[in-house]
Amino acid sequence: MSTGGVRMHVMVLGAGVVGVTTAWFLRKQGHEVTVVDRQSKAGLETSYANGGQISVSHAEPWANPSAPLKVLKWLSQADAPLLFRPRLDPAQWRWGIAFLMQCTSAKAAHNIRQMVNLGTYSRSQLQAVRQEADLQYDQLERGILHFYTSDKEFDAALEPARQMRDLGCDRQIIDANRAVELEPALAPARDRIAGATYTSEDESGDARKFTQGLAKKAEEAGVNFVYGADILGFDRAGDRILGVQILRDGRYEMLRADAYVLSLGSFSAILARQLGLSLNIYPAKGYSITVPVKHEEAAFNVSLTDDEYKLVYSRLGDRIRVAGTAELSGYSRNLDYTRCRAIVRRTAELMPEAAHWDQAEFWAGLRPATPSNVPYIGKSRFGNLYLNTGHGTLGWTHSCGSAAAIADIIDGRKPDVDFTFSGL
Repeated sequence: MSTGGVRMHVMVLGAGVVGVTTAWFLRKQGHEVTVVDRQSKAGLETSYANGGQISVSHAEPWANPSAPLKVLKWLSQADAPLLFRPRLDPAQWRWGIAFLMQCTSAKAAHNIRQMVNLGTYSRSQLQAVRQEADLQYDQLERGILHFYTSDKEFDAALEPARQMRDLGCDRQIIDANRAVELEPALAPARDRIAGATYTSEDESGDARKFTQGLAKKAEEAGVNFVYGADILGFDRAGDRILGVQILRDGRYEMLRADAYVLSLGSFSAILARQLGLSLNIYPAKGYSITVPVKHEEAAFNVSLTDDEYKLVYSRLGDRIRVAGTAELSGYSRNLDYTRCRAIVRRTAELMPEAAHWDQAEFWAGLRPATPSNVPYIGKSRFGNLYLNTGHGTLGWTHSCGSAAAIADIIDGRKPDVDFTFSGL
């Protein structure tokens, strides 16, 4: 492993998929790296049971011209795809107002460009990491098929799909027959499909297996992982961070490094406030179900996206993962069984024989959402504090590209991707 910059000790805060990939690229560039996380191992929070897609094609932001009316309609719907539960929480309202300000055609187009460019770059970086580290994580390279059971939703998807094609994401418009030809498991729903799109270069896989596998390889390469450590705050002097205070095994400790990368997902905003940094990140609680395959011939292999219901489907070996929806209701990870059952009901209707739907395992995680869906990647106003956080639903998709980019930024190089890097 080599570096183009000065060798430093860099501390990465967070051992999710974004933090672990960041550590990998920093170590690859020759830095001494320490990763700090409160869990007992990597990938146990938002990376644990997500949708599993590497989806450059999933680049239409939640904030788009049609979103305000939909959100208003969904306010009283407990199983709504995007549910805003108003609270006496200034951070939630600040986020919501900024979200509405992003719901213009011009801003949506700008954000699509940002996400497609980062996603395409990240997918190629992931493929290189997979080969270099020899990782296996139930990956499938069979593309992603977006299907629509509403004519209105399909018509609304045509313009974003065109914009993505113009940016190099080959998201092709197809009809129901072609969709079933590509994925025969959709045959029971053929008559309900209004239209579809297909992106052959997209992928899927188990993000937790990837994260934990890469963490093991990174540790073998010399990265130090400090687990079971609650991060409490910073020691600082002027515009520099001097250390990070943690609580581990009942004892307070101060961990020190030359530079720091904040990759704590939804909790990044809370920690950043201690430094006077205002990250507009709010937790979007997403749900998933993991279900054993019932009949192989009825189970899908092409990863699917049900845009109308904001659900994604991935085949993970002998398991099916269906994940999605978003609930903006604070930091609670308590399960809302109305929302869990809604996912089971929708998937069982479409592919009744694909899985043992009555054996679904439920999970909820907090996705670090920005109003624009574009993450914070770049240098903060503190000379040695960097940001790689706020990836929302695309943390798995954007992780390797974000990590490669922030490692370049730390080394003083311009990242090889057309993206507006920003810090605070």
